Amino acid sequence: MSRILVTDLDGTLLGGTQDDRIGLRDALARHPEVTTVFATGRGLASIREVLSDPLVPRPRWIIADVGATVIDGTDFTPVDPVQEHLRAGWPGSDRVRAALRHFPGLAYQHDVVQHGRCSYHLAPGALTEELTAAVDALGCTWVHSADRYFDVLPPSASKGNAVRALAAKLGWRLEHILVAGDSLNDLSLFRVGAHAVVVAGAEPALLTALAEDPLVHRADRAGAGGIHTALRKLGWLSPDPGAQHSAGPHSLVVAYHRPPLHWNGDSWQPPLSPNGILPTLSSAFADGLPGVWVSTLTGRDRLAPLPHPTTLPLSPVPLDAATWDGYFHRACKETLWPVLMSEPDRAVHDERTWADYRTVNARFAEHISAQAAAGATVWLHDYNLWLVPGLLRRLRPDLRTGLFHHTPFPAPEVFATLPVADELRRSLGCLDWAGFHTEEFAEHFRRTLSGRPNPPHTAVHPLGIDRPAIEELARLRAAHRRAPHLPQSGSRLVLSVERLDYAKAPVQKVDAFDHLLTLRPDLRRRLTFRLVCPPPEPGITAYDTTRHHLEQRIADVNANWRHGTWQPIDYLPHSLAAAEVVDQYLAADVLWVTSLQDGMNLTAKEFTAAQAAVPHRRTGPGALVLSRHTGAAAELGPAALLTDPRSREDLSTVLARALDLGPTERRARLDRLSQLIGHERPVDWAARIVDGIRTCTPRPTAPTA
Repeated sequence: MSRILVTDLDGTLLGGTQDDRIGLRDALARHPEVTTVFATGRGLASIREVLSDPLVPRPRWIIADVGATVIDGTDFTPVDPVQEHLRAGWPGSDRVRAALRHFPGLAYQHDVVQHGRCSYHLAPGALTEELTAAVDALGCTWVHSADRYFDVLPPSASKGNAVRALAAKLGWRLEHILVAGDSLNDLSLFRVGAHAVVVAGAEPALLTALAEDPLVHRADRAGAGGIHTALRKLGWLSPDPGAQHSAGPHSLVVAYHRPPLHWNGDSWQPPLSPNGILPTLSSAFADGLPGVWVSTLTGRDRLAPLPHPTTLPLSPVPLDAATWDGYFHRACKETLWPVLMSEPDRAVHDERTWADYRTVNARFAEHISAQAAAGATVWLHDYNLWLVPGLLRRLRPDLRTGLFHHTPFPAPEVFATLPVADELRRSLGCLDWAGFHTEEFAEHFRRTLSGRPNPPHTAVHPLGIDRPAIEELARLRAAHRRAPHLPQSGSRLVLSVERLDYAKAPVQKVDAFDHLLTLRPDLRRRLTFRLVCPPPEPGITAYDTTRHHLEQRIADVNANWRHGTWQPIDYLPHSLAAAEVVDQYLAADVLWVTSLQDGMNLTAKEFTAAQAAVPHRRTGPGALVLSRHTGAAAELGPAALLTDPRSREDLSTVLARALDLGPTERRARLDRLSQLIGHERPVDWAARIVDGIRTCTPRPTAPTA
């Protein structure tokens, strides 16, 4: 059931302590069924500035200009015919200003952008019958508030009338609306007949006007705190599922830009894979890791009818779609990602989207600061939060802060190509601890921060997989003989499982496969390359060119070599469930990993675990061809066949060698790979890192950024 919060801004939603504002913002994020509507005297330009404040909840609808403007909060377009009706009869600002220019004590607010109204400063005692009569003669109405502001409006315009019109258009019921305000220009809101709250510190004239109204709750807390109290009093806010954990302060705060669940339109869904950072953190908290998990709430997740149905101690940072797009789709994927992948020529820097990156990092820092106990441990994840360490250093120098890099860390000269390299170095230099999958990445980090005083402690902790889960699934699927379809009996299978990303070198491997078929006629019609390659989330355009080239090359190669029912490349541009991925692992003769750069690459470890769990596989063990530029190569290199993804000849030569391996060597290599991936649980990995951050040598308490 929808609930509607209609709130003034200045003195109301923007009022109260920082903790009050954070508490209300987070409560609204946990309850997306409560729709937020701004009702303010500000104009649209001023409202846009307010929306850059990380403590402001995102509005679905906006009533501006004291009720003369009504817009959609998602795209800032007018809501007609509502706005048109509210402005009916407006004589125009030129006529209003001409008629009122001779009144003493009345000063037009030239610095305020206004639409459908005229806003003045009015000197105390200057509100006269002559002035109000002049407004009446214009066919307009007026509002005087705080003994200072005088707004001339169209005859039907008011905050209350705007709420009534929206309610009629959208089917809102009055008992499902709460209005909140603190000033006399909010009086029309309180005349709507809905639930209402006047926050503490409100204008005395408003309190006098509402003295006999039984529907109005008079809060004993100012601003956002008063709104929060009223929402709880109405029963619109239930405790979030992780409230017993997420109510601060906490001795451990974990922050990652991705939440562990996503709303698919019908239900909350966990990641498809049992491995990776989201399943690892979920398992660690389920296994008793104390603390709170700070993540984002954006996109469809914010529109879901219920909060996250999970006992995980989640504390969300809500983000509107535009901010998420600028932050993740642009700044992260177009500015930072190419440099992390040592492809700096692909990087695109835009100051507007970098401002979104700064905004999101600031919101995380403020949220973490509010959740963390004195001297708490903070564990950040990945490049998406690179500015948080510096911000936390200023906000909370008492915290012990670590950051684990799941991606590669580029060489210093590549990092230096970023226009924001100095800003990032200053922030990263404020870390107490930095973790990596390989010693090479750790050394790149140390060299990047070379010369800074008190550099962070660095450590190497390669992430593993939930091996028992993969092994159990492999044995189950093998017992039911769930082998993926191959186009031709006796055909051999080369497999790649990866998201669409130029860093995975998908086009390069198609070129190499084409080259192999040219060199090895004996493999034609006997070999299939299956590329499982789901697209990125909607909104990411950085890989559009890669997708176009990949699909064109696949079409060319298949057209060139197709024979009867056989075609060399089987392209699956969609995600598979974990069980289906294991089916592919068990059927593959070769897993082909060709990343140009990769922090780890857990598919190589999953493939090994699945193959080792089913020793009597009909065709014998599969082989692992692994890019020497993956983090996994540092661990598995002695048993995998390493390849250079930037060389077509090397890619095709090493793939041919893998296909030609005899059963004895394949078995020996698989046995060695099985030993190398080990049996450490990801939850143990997490516990070791938390302990490492907590026990590393503390940095000076004064900010150094």
